[in-house]
Amino acid sequence: MSYGFYIYGILTLPAPENLNLQGLDGQPIQIKILDNFAVIYSQAQQERYLASRRNLLNHEKVLEEIMQTGDVYDGLRQRNLLPVQFGLLVASWETFSEQLILPHQQELRQLLAKLSGRREVSVKVFWDTKAEIQGLLAEHPNLKTERDKLAGQPLSMEQVIQIGQAIEQGMSDRKQGIINLFQGTLNSIAIDVVENNPQMDTMIYNAAYLIPWEAESQFSEQVEALDRQFEERLRIRYNNFTAPFNFARLRLFSSN
Repeated sequence: MSYGFYIYGILTLPAPENLNLQGLDGQPIQIKILDNFAVIYSQAQQERYLASRRNLLNHEKVLEEIMQTGDVYDGLRQRNLLPVQFGLLVASWETFSEQLILPHQQELRQLLAKLSGRREVSVKVFWDTKAEIQGLLAEHPNLKTERDKLAGQPLSMEQVIQIGQAIEQGMSDRKQGIINLFQGTLNSIAIDVVENNPQMDTMIYNAAYLIPWEAESQFSEQVEALDRQFEERLRIRYNNFTAPFNFARLRLFSSN
């Protein structure tokens, strides 16, 4: 039984040759030349793919390896690639062409042009909430005094709310100060920036940056400088290479 084709991404021509990559279900990665684009695909073995960690990582690994099969630039290989969100299956190439490629050729070319010679990197910033509260109280003794009253004597609901709001505002200001510093240091290096929602309570900043390939060393140095500046206060997770999903926003390639 045929389940059609599982799509990973779209490339500009010329397409890579002699690929030795495995995609989902261990299927070999292939290239289909279609409407002057190169489509990365493998034979689908399922009617629908579960967005499991294993499958998501396999999908991304295929894209990242293909990105590095292109021309050498600044010591690294790079290829102009438009990633497709996880989960897209097509029944036939005729359908893919008629419904997805031909009606959106201009958008596809614009996106591929935007991504040409550029790469996505990401920065996630974490802090210790309890330690930050203690730091806030240490910097504002009057706030600590008011907070200590919560345990020392009966207070009205209004007083409790006021103290809680003051601490909440102080933490918000503290967080925004860190975010402002990261934005001021890193945004000027990037062509484009996408700020995503934090993925957990301890994550205070989550951003993706589209940067020129040759700017990665400069960007990395700035991230390391920020890490030194905050010493043990923050934990910074820096991914210096990933498929540019955040900057390839074409609705037709959503898996939904």
